[in-house]
Amino acid sequence: MRSMPWLASVGAALVAVAVSLCTVMFTAIQPAHAAVGLHISGTNIVEANGQKFIMRGVNHPHVWYTNQTSSFANIKALGANTVRVVLGSGKRWGPSTDVANVISLCKQNRLICVLEVHDTTGYGEDGAAATLDEAVNYWISQKSALVGQESYVVINIGNEPIGNTNAAQWTSATTAAIQKMRGNGFEHLLMVDAPNWGQDWQYVMRDNAQTILNADSQHNTVLSIHMYAVFNSAAAITDYLNRFQTNGWPLVIGEFGWRFSASEVDHETLLSEAAARGLGYLGWSWSGNTDPILDMATGFDPNQLTTWGQRIFNGANGIKATAKQATIYGGATPTVTTTITPPPSGSCRVAYVMNTWNTGFTANITITNTGSSATNGWRLVFSLPSGQTITNGWSASYAPTNGQVTATNAGWNGNLAPGGSTTIGFQATHTGNTAAPTSFTLNGAACQVA
Repeated sequence: MRSMPWLASVGAALVAVAVSLCTVMFTAIQPAHAAVGLHISGTNIVEANGQKFIMRGVNHPHVWYTNQTSSFANIKALGANTVRVVLGSGKRWGPSTDVANVISLCKQNRLICVLEVHDTTGYGEDGAAATLDEAVNYWISQKSALVGQESYVVINIGNEPIGNTNAAQWTSATTAAIQKMRGNGFEHLLMVDAPNWGQDWQYVMRDNAQTILNADSQHNTVLSIHMYAVFNSAAAITDYLNRFQTNGWPLVIGEFGWRFSASEVDHETLLSEAAARGLGYLGWSWSGNTDPILDMATGFDPNQLTTWGQRIFNGANGIKATAKQATIYGGATPTVTTTITPPPSGSCRVAYVMNTWNTGFTANITITNTGSSATNGWRLVFSLPSGQTITNGWSASYAPTNGQVTATNAGWNGNLAPGGSTTIGFQATHTGNTAAPTSFTLNGAACQVA
């Protein structure tokens, strides 16, 4: 429209008409709003420079443990590129008036900050919960700390904003919240959680996703699903993710737990599918849960990772294996070591800890190099008693799943310095025999059993 050589051959009147029409057309077809900082491109979250950013991180319950500021550095040190920070609007928790400090902690530790208001959890079913509109009012009150941070901060308007009572109200409430945020000048990437306590088992978010995305004048909203017991099978997970992928809707897994019992989320499928599809995920949660089964670090201590903590940070498709730092901080790619150097004979120790229930168990295996030279890759061999079968594992690969099993190191934990250790684990079924293996060898050398 800016180059029309044929205009030179027509009269002055036609030139004037053509220029006038061009002006009208140019005015009518305005370019889309130029995204500021983190934004949506197709189904992806991208940075201001267009580089795709895939969230790999965890949730931190900051509003209840405001003194645990070292958690940001500890989460980063374990490989995360994102932290979702729990804040309070003052309706039920908080108010969190330290938003500027939280953002500073994220930036100091080169983490993307997802900030969420937790007071909205279960509205309509929980009488103490805040509305999404009240959550937006909180964000408006904190606007001075947020403006200018669009490359570092995602605003998750409200956590699990509708319970199981009248979940259909989620669509209008979420639409209004997005429009109020934009009407008040926020240009950040917005994240919206599903109803049904985040799990969307009535498919309100899935079936109204396009309505929500259309409500954003800046087309800069990502949908967030929380995966717990509703998603306890591979079929449930893949079907849900397929619907969003097929329709081209941006999605992240904003919370999820692990399969500590057969009725819980199939975290192995979740992690592998997220990696294969390039979906972001944020596990729940770093520490401080009233039910400690979902704690990743005991007492906020990064040196005391739980089974869940070891799995999400150090396991296959986990944070260390797949996270890339945001390019605004300088990107980083994980490295993998494959060469195997055996330890000297008798230079290893194994501690095997089981947690059993009626038909299954989990096992944590801590391998310690008690020799004088480092390993550069390892294989741990042990025999499972009759009737025991591994169903999934973390921090190593396991083959076969019963009888004599070989556990082979993951890419991140093959190097064991003298005195160094690593913890691996698996979940298994049993038919009544819950005995532990009696012996272990590491790269052919017998280990002491602690």
